[in-house]
Amino acid sequence: MYLGELISLGVAFSWTIAALSSEIGSKQLGVFVMNVWRMAMALLLSALLMWWALGKPYPVYAGYEAWTWLLASGVVGYFFGDWCLFNSYLTIGSRYGQLFMTLAPMFTALSAWMMIGQTLSWNALLAMAVTLIGIAISVLGRDEKHHVALGLPTKGILFGIGAGLGQGVGLVLSKIGLDHYIANVPTDVLPSIENFLPFASNMIRCVAGLVCFSAWLIASGHADRMKTSIHNHRGLLAMMIAVFSGPFIGVGFSLMAVQYTAAGIASTIMAMTPIIILLPSRWLFHQPITLRGVIGAVISVIGVSLFFLLD
Repeated sequence: MYLGELISLGVAFSWTIAALSSEIGSKQLGVFVMNVWRMAMALLLSALLMWWALGKPYPVYAGYEAWTWLLASGVVGYFFGDWCLFNSYLTIGSRYGQLFMTLAPMFTALSAWMMIGQTLSWNALLAMAVTLIGIAISVLGRDEKHHVALGLPTKGILFGIGAGLGQGVGLVLSKIGLDHYIANVPTDVLPSIENFLPFASNMIRCVAGLVCFSAWLIASGHADRMKTSIHNHRGLLAMMIAVFSGPFIGVGFSLMAVQYTAAGIASTIMAMTPIIILLPSRWLFHQPITLRGVIGAVISVIGVSLFFLLD
């Protein structure tokens, strides 16, 4: 009873752990080194999963169009989106970074409307407005002259917005790629591997992320940091925790959750990370918890839930 809801809550905690460990890992290793390791480990785990599930350690049946769209999704979602997200962790902390990630459904809806012609309903517009109000309550404050002012560094806010944008647009590109992928699978084979196709698609996205982060690290002349990072045990431990709790466990159990409860309920519960992260971030990073911040986080999560519950 309530198995889907419990799994969804577990996913929210898993993504909270991923956000906190990513902040620690980024501070220890640097954003690019952290993400090279992260993409490499996620790619390795995905290959092992594909080998176990499909018999081959690569995305079987993925054609040219699927690869093209999914690689584009990896560039936008993993490279640009995660670059912004991890830099937001460094400038404003994982707590506020996760708050800005509530913008992802808004950017997803806008991107789906522009790219694949999905209807942008009044319910979606209401959800966007509520989400933005929640973020504004958390971010805006008053200066010494009692004028409305930003309570966070502008750079951090831009990184947060970029993270939500990358996640939202990347998700739509993933959908297009996954649709092409499914179309390539023989109809007699599809039922037996359909549940693993999202993981195979994510493997292609990881390839793009790994190539882009590695190329940037080499081009910037900091490739030697990969070698020295081997000796940073705390950073590598944080990276491993981030990989397992985020791309691997988090994604896997989020797919399982919707099998046992309604997608809207599961998505709403899983979106509670900005609320759950408040106490751990206070304990780990000594970030103060204010009434305005709590109210803003709750309203933002309500805004995210409206995308699913009013659909």
